[in-house]
Amino acid sequence: MTHNGTLLSRRGAVQTLAVGAAALALKDTFSARAFAAAATAKTNPGTHWERWTRPQDAGFKTDLQEVVATLFPLPTTSFMVVRGGKVALSYGFLNQVSYLASSRKSIMSTLYGKYVANGTIKLDTTLGQLGIDDIVGLTAQEKSATVRHILMSSSGVYTPQGSPGGDQNTPARGAYKPGEHFHYNNWDFNVCGFVFEKLTGKSVFKALAEDLAGPLGFEDFDINRLRMMGYEPATSRYKAYHMFLSNRDMARLGLCMINDGKWNGQQIVPASWVKESTATHVVEADKERGYGYLWWLPSHGRKGPEWVGSYMADGNYGQYIVCLPALDLVVVHRRAVTDEFAIARNLGRTDASPPGGGVAILPIVDQVVAALKT
Repeated sequence: MTHNGTLLSRRGAVQTLAVGAAALALKDTFSARAFAAAATAKTNPGTHWERWTRPQDAGFKTDLQEVVATLFPLPTTSFMVVRGGKVALSYGFLNQVSYLASSRKSIMSTLYGKYVANGTIKLDTTLGQLGIDDIVGLTAQEKSATVRHILMSSSGVYTPQGSPGGDQNTPARGAYKPGEHFHYNNWDFNVCGFVFEKLTGKSVFKALAEDLAGPLGFEDFDINRLRMMGYEPATSRYKAYHMFLSNRDMARLGLCMINDGKWNGQQIVPASWVKESTATHVVEADKERGYGYLWWLPSHGRKGPEWVGSYMADGNYGQYIVCLPALDLVVVHRRAVTDEFAIARNLGRTDASPPGGGVAILPIVDQVVAALKT
């Protein structure tokens, strides 16, 4: 299949190495103490997060202050490292609820899992079968795109996006058939939300509250902060389902994912969906990451065994959830922006960006991982 990266066939190939195989390799890479910490029984926070007394107790060889020093000159507003289900390092305002930007897309993927598993959402259903059209009418070829193609951001639909944040280098309409070409396209992402609501009969925000925030014990969740936003006047029928969460609640989601969807003995996200949604479906989505179902896969650029099976949510300005199951490690980074700015940007009233630019998270996670090595 042609592509600016390489698309894999339906359901995608699973990662080239299993996480279990990665764990064996890690024995030769990390200290016995660090590896033992990764292999400990799964722990979930209760009403509040538990903390390691010091990072060394979680298997780190330092107190991670070198990581904190890296954050000082950055526009970081909060940062959290979770290992073995407990906080090894925290920085900034962990309870500050703010705009997720495109990190919302990975959370949308997580919401899909329950309904794919029970048959409510069938991934091979086409847009045509769902009656999906737009202000600019879709062609027969575009309507042949499936829900799976949309989750892979590979629908082949290149009509105007209803909200900012996607790749603006849009191919010509009809340039690629569905499933042939990865294009980071907010049309696809926004339609994901519409499809979810149409097939489940439940709003995305209600599902977030009932299926994730409640069971995982989000501490700062406020459903009234969530909102749909898009350009005014509208350029598409499909707007973005924007989420506003805190760092420590995002970390709960990441921890649930690396625990194969389980939380305190309850299967919150089907383990089969955790595996499928974070498997490789697009080999080279960008220079160093592949793509699953709305999750980025850093293992395509970072080949060490610690990165095998890794995945991340990535939002503009520095909103990240990075999950390394091989290390039982979750890293969350936030660069909070104001609600007023987020709303204005999504309505198309400004194309400004806050000073300081974005934050490259993977080099920071490299530092965290290096602190586990011998």
